[in-house]
Amino acid sequence: MAPRAFITGLAGPVLSPDEKAFFRESDPWGFILFKRNISAPAQVSELTAALREAVGRDAPILVDQEGGRVQRLGPPHWPAYPPGATYARIYQRNKTAGLEAARLGARLIAYDLAAVGIDVDCLPLADVPVAGSDAVIGDRAYGTDPEQVAALAGAAAGGLQEGGVLPVLKHLPGHGRATADSHLALPTVDADRATLDRTDFAAFKPLSALPLGMTAHVVFSAIDPKHPATTSATMVREVIRGFIGFQGLLMSDDVSMGALSGTLGERSRAALAAGCDVVLHCNGKREEMDAVAQNSPELAGEAARRADAALKARRKPRDFDVIQARARFAVLIGEGGVA
Repeated sequence: MAPRAFITGLAGPVLSPDEKAFFRESDPWGFILFKRNISAPAQVSELTAALREAVGRDAPILVDQEGGRVQRLGPPHWPAYPPGATYARIYQRNKTAGLEAARLGARLIAYDLAAVGIDVDCLPLADVPVAGSDAVIGDRAYGTDPEQVAALAGAAAGGLQEGGVLPVLKHLPGHGRATADSHLALPTVDADRATLDRTDFAAFKPLSALPLGMTAHVVFSAIDPKHPATTSATMVREVIRGFIGFQGLLMSDDVSMGALSGTLGERSRAALAAGCDVVLHCNGKREEMDAVAQNSPELAGEAARRADAALKARRKPRDFDVIQARARFAVLIGEGGVA
């Protein structure tokens, strides 16, 4: 029996008996953790082991650990990491140093995550902000030039993979131009197709071989004026799979976000019908989790193949001197003018 095509959160730092029974019955493909699930290293290790035990397999466990504003594991137990804009500043002074910093920062994040049983990080972003766009991306981005963004995002992805953690490319095919926060409302981007191909979409093309990707809850009116990318078969087929060429496992962004309309079941079915392989649901609310599970079929066909390929891309971490790496990282970040 194959796992079902969804990734789910949970309510707190300990797996409850009710959640354990639900996960055993519904068999989600993976899990995602948030700050509410995290208190200390030993606790996180116990939680990740309990989640995998609940489904009886080595299920992927995800987290959003970018650095800056988006960091679920933080002080005092884990280091604070800088946002993407820091690597952009270093890159603009010295491309080699910028790429090294982005790769090393991600490698250190992977070290932290792997130590507590987390093997997927929702990083890197290839979103390209423009003047006047909503601040939800802002300093999370690796700059405003597509070539620079792709280079730094690729370096970060490589650092994660060296540390045994799978990267998730987000937010396909681009959230940088959006003028609203999709956590709260549905953004519409009115740029023409040629501009999008040259900027927003171009930043993702060099990263198309990454094993996992996440959609954007953004409408691109020049291509599909009615549906956000997450629920648009046109956007998935023509842009994400077509122009960008992304062939990895495609997950929705969180279907409980304010950008989407309809019930949780309707949102889940729409995302899967559009071409997402799995649905992501994050808030840990049991009633919503039930609705997502009931509307997520077992993984089959191309979705199952891509899910298997993603998991087969997991590697044991390479040898790593973490003390030396942290010292080198501090030097690089200091050279970026943020120490």
